[in-house]
Amino acid sequence: MGTTWSVRLDNPSMVPLEAIRAAIEGALDRVIAQMSTWEPGSRIAQFNEAPAGSRHVLEPEFAEVLDGALHWAAASGGAIDPTIGSLVSLWGFGSHASPVTHLPSPSELAAARARVGWQQLQFDGAARTITQPGGVRLDLSGIAKGFSVDRVADSLQALGLRNFLVEVGGEVRCAGRRPFGAPWRVLVEAGPQSVPVALTDMAVATSGNRWHARELDGQRWSHTIDPRTGEPVRHPLVSVTVLHPQCMHADALATVLTVLGPEDGFAFAQRHKLAALFVKEDGGRHLACATDDWAARAQVHAS
Repeated sequence: MGTTWSVRLDNPSMVPLEAIRAAIEGALDRVIAQMSTWEPGSRIAQFNEAPAGSRHVLEPEFAEVLDGALHWAAASGGAIDPTIGSLVSLWGFGSHASPVTHLPSPSELAAARARVGWQQLQFDGAARTITQPGGVRLDLSGIAKGFSVDRVADSLQALGLRNFLVEVGGEVRCAGRRPFGAPWRVLVEAGPQSVPVALTDMAVATSGNRWHARELDGQRWSHTIDPRTGEPVRHPLVSVTVLHPQCMHADALATVLTVLGPEDGFAFAQRHKLAALFVKEDGGRHLACATDDWAARAQVHAS
């Protein structure tokens, strides 16, 4: 996935460290083998190169992630879209990107957008099958990393571990409590400073425009692409952090809210009763705004 992972845990039953490490790496390897566009032989890479009309049987994990992505695509009007791969590459990101030598022309943008659209997918969740419409490139980067956190959590629970913190590339899920009963504490971005948040049995994911950017001829653009326009987001939103029991959904929703922007995203979060913290830039300052459900799920500490 091009990132790192870390796990902190309470291990009162003294499960061997190597057994824990093997379970963690096994869970991550399964996600990579299915959903990494950087692995030529992965299931998603095979689908992306498959001919039009070909039908594919997906592993349960892949089908679960795709179902989650399609759910939020429909709910948000396409603010997240698992078929966005062509646009990701066009703007210089992802495994198939070429060095950026010019901004996409209108014709290049139109060609890429023609291959994007979650409604094109014929996905049967019950049968776990999907048909390649032709030229569609799946990219699950906005949700698969969070899912990998959940899979690691599942693997730890299968070993009998109940109190742990799992982190993959900044996406986090906490279970139980730290030794001696204190909740887990996670730093959440809130502008130039971070806010400590105490979490128990909760996941947290952040999406923002400070990371993975490109620059050319004095123009800078974020890796967050709006599937509805085909272009990187350009609003003043700096970051969005979402709390959810499952990291897969926290990850996807952070992407959704970032794409929707400070006003529409906040309204969406309130409507869906999401615990979300928005940070936007306003005249050189960073302003934070939390949804009603944020305080109910986050125990925010002053220091």
